[in-house]
Amino acid sequence: MPTAPAAGAAEAPGPSIARFGLGTAAVGRPGYITLGRDLDLPAERTADALRERTHALLDAAFAAGVRYVDTARSYGRAEEFLGAWLAARPREAAEVTVGSKWGYTYTAGWRVSGVPVHEVKEHSTEVFDRQLEETRALLGGLPDIYLVHSVTPDSPALTDPALHARLAALAAEGVRVGLSTSGPEQAATVRAALEVTVDGRPLFAAVQSTWNLLEPSAGPALAEAHEAGWRVVVKEGMANGRLADRNATGPDTAALRALAARTGATCDALALAAVAAQPWADVVLSGAATTAQLASNLEAVGLAVDADASAGLAVLAEPAGEYWRTRAALPWA
Repeated sequence: MPTAPAAGAAEAPGPSIARFGLGTAAVGRPGYITLGRDLDLPAERTADALRERTHALLDAAFAAGVRYVDTARSYGRAEEFLGAWLAARPREAAEVTVGSKWGYTYTAGWRVSGVPVHEVKEHSTEVFDRQLEETRALLGGLPDIYLVHSVTPDSPALTDPALHARLAALAAEGVRVGLSTSGPEQAATVRAALEVTVDGRPLFAAVQSTWNLLEPSAGPALAEAHEAGWRVVVKEGMANGRLADRNATGPDTAALRALAARTGATCDALALAAVAAQPWADVVLSGAATTAQLASNLEAVGLAVDADASAGLAVLAEPAGEYWRTRAALPWA
């Protein structure tokens, strides 16, 4: 890990390991939209192979000091894999915060190609009831955080009083209830969610949103959520692999490569350190598919990105609509 304030000759220390978490979207199912998966995963992506890979990542993350793990009902068998790891390691389980998500149903049947739809979104009380029990069974208990998956401004998760009552009841059991966001209107979604109340009290207390050097538009709204006491988790800090060293080769990422060359840090570590430099970001997820990627991602620990470096990297930002159109075109592989 960097031992000097490399990123921008910053005097302040960089982020601690407590600011980082491990996501399981890339290893709970054979297909996903991260670039370069053919280089990262076993040739035979069997359930046993991905279970072994998931457990290796969890072991490495825990050994490094990571104590937050993210999963979801729609991540294939990720909850099952995580639940087995937790059951076999009660000491580790007692220290780990688990966040999961409901609202998407995995429909690919453990296939990568020839699948018209890999997951189907529905934010209804029926899906909530079913998936909450599935999550509870697979994890061996309730998660610490349970999020409505991929909320947009038109989602009934923002307006359905019956669903709100279900979520409030879950919160009363000690689960931190929240939402994840996606799409170019993330900021509007977060601000609408901040206004949702049940019996005069705010319903939501956590959010997981996309924020990265290419798509920073949700930042001000996430700052408002953090100020309101929400736990803010950042996903896709590497833009589904677009900011990894092997993919950040075009003119759109020239500023990131230049900073990496000047400091000796990797592009992925700088990208994640830039997320962690946001004071409202409580947890920054690594979406690593290999232990080597995880180790490289966690070089962001202690890597300070100062104001000058942040200003230089701001040129990477794309219009939100353009970013999400590019993301939507990424192939499942």
